Amino acid sequence: MSQAELVLRSTRVVTPEGTRAASVAVAGGTITAVLPYDAPVPEGARLEDVGDHVVLPGLVDTHVHVNDPGRTEWEGFWTATRAAAAGGITTLVDMPLNSIPPTTTVENLRVKREVAAAKAHIDVGFWGGALPDNVKDLRPLHEAGVFGFKAFLSPSGVDEFPHLEQEQLARSLAEIAAFDGLLIVHAEDPHHLAAAPQQGGPKYSHFLASRPRDAEDTAIAALLAQAKRFNARVHVLHLSSSDALPLIAEARADGVRVTVETCPHYLTLTAEEVPDGASEFKCCPPIREAANQDLLWQALADGTIDCVVTDHSPSTADLKTDDFATAWGGIAGLQLSLPAMWTKARERGLGLEDIVRWMSAHTARQVGLDGRKGAIAAGHDADFAVLAPDETFTVDPAALQHRNRVTAYAGKTLYGVVKSTWLRGERIVADGAFTDPKGQLLTRT
Repeated sequence: MSQAELVLRSTRVVTPEGTRAASVAVAGGTITAVLPYDAPVPEGARLEDVGDHVVLPGLVDTHVHVNDPGRTEWEGFWTATRAAAAGGITTLVDMPLNSIPPTTTVENLRVKREVAAAKAHIDVGFWGGALPDNVKDLRPLHEAGVFGFKAFLSPSGVDEFPHLEQEQLARSLAEIAAFDGLLIVHAEDPHHLAAAPQQGGPKYSHFLASRPRDAEDTAIAALLAQAKRFNARVHVLHLSSSDALPLIAEARADGVRVTVETCPHYLTLTAEEVPDGASEFKCCPPIREAANQDLLWQALADGTIDCVVTDHSPSTADLKTDDFATAWGGIAGLQLSLPAMWTKARERGLGLEDIVRWMSAHTARQVGLDGRKGAIAAGHDADFAVLAPDETFTVDPAALQHRNRVTAYAGKTLYGVVKSTWLRGERIVADGAFTDPKGQLLTRT
C-alpha cells in the first residue's frame, strides 16, 4: 500500500471511474492512492471508517459573494466559509463586487486577500472585475492570480461596480483575449429590462414580468457574438432562461469558447411556489416556471449547461422587504446547495456522480483547478464531503452558519446530511463542530 498518514474508508466512494467501495490513502494533505476497500492499513496510519456513508470530493463553488471587506454585515469570510464547510464545499471563488473596495485593481485584490487570510475555513480564490474604466488593470490582475473577470451587462445593484455597454464589453474582451483570460458575465440586456413592465409591490408575478427571458436571451446572443469576434473565452453566469439554450448550443458548434452555469435555486424552486411578498426568493435573473426548470435539467444532462454553483448573495434581513422591486436580489445558498440539489436530482433518477460532475469536477475545471480539486484521485487534494444520502432534515434557519439566516428553503425537508467535511486530509467540521480556520488562498496557475 502507498504511504499514508490517514486512510478514509467507505463502501461508497465517488471516484472519476464510478462509485465503489474503497480505501483512500492520504499523506501530506494529498491523496496518494485510491485502493481496494479491504487493503491493509499501513503501520502508523489512522483509519477512519465511515461505513456506508458516501465519500464525495469536496465541492467547488465558483460563484460566491462574500462581501468582505466593506459589507461584512451582509456576510464575511468567517461565516461564508463556515457555511460552505457545513455544506460539503471545500473551495470557493469569491466574486469581485459587493465588497468595498471591489476586486478591480491589484491593490484592491491585496486588501481582500489580507482580510480573507485569517478567516477562511476552506480554500478561497478570487475573481477580478471588468469595469468601464479599468481595462488597464485587467492584465495586472491576471498576473496577480485572479481566476478571471466578472462583468455585468445591466446594472449590478451597487454603484461601485458599473455595467459594461457593448463597446466597453468589446474593449475589455479584446484585452482579456490577448492573454487568454476568462470573462464571466451577468447577461441581462438593460434595454429589454427597461422596456419590461415595472409594477413593484409584493406580487411575484409582477417581479417575474420585470425580468423577462428575452433580456437574458438578447444579452447572451450579444456576448456570444463578441466572443466569436475576439476568439475569447466566456462564461455565462446563473443561466435561468431555457430559451437561450439553443443559442448556446449553436455557438459551441460554431467553435465559440463558451461555458455555462446555473444555480440550485433555478433547479429546485419554481415561480409557481413563490408566495407573494417572499423576497427571500428574489434573485436576478429570477426563478422561473416549472416547465422552464425541466429544460434546464435536460440541458445539464446533455452537457449544454456545464456546472451548478450557488451564486450565494446574502444581505441583511432588513433589505429583504416584501416589495420585490426594492428588496435586495440575492439568495443565500452555500450551506444548503448540496442537499437541495441531491433532493431534486434523486427525484429525477439522477445520481451523486452527476452532482459531483456538476458541482465539483466541472467547476474545478472551469477555474483551472482540476489538477488538484474536484476528484478523489491520486495527486489531488484530500478534500472530502461525507454524506448520508438517505437521511433527511427540515431546514431551520436558526441552524444555518450564514451571518444572516434568511433562506428560501425554510421549512423544506431535504435529503442528504453532511456528516463531516475534510480539507487536505483534516476534518474541519463534523456534526456541527468546527476546527480553527485552515483554508488557503488560491491563485490561478
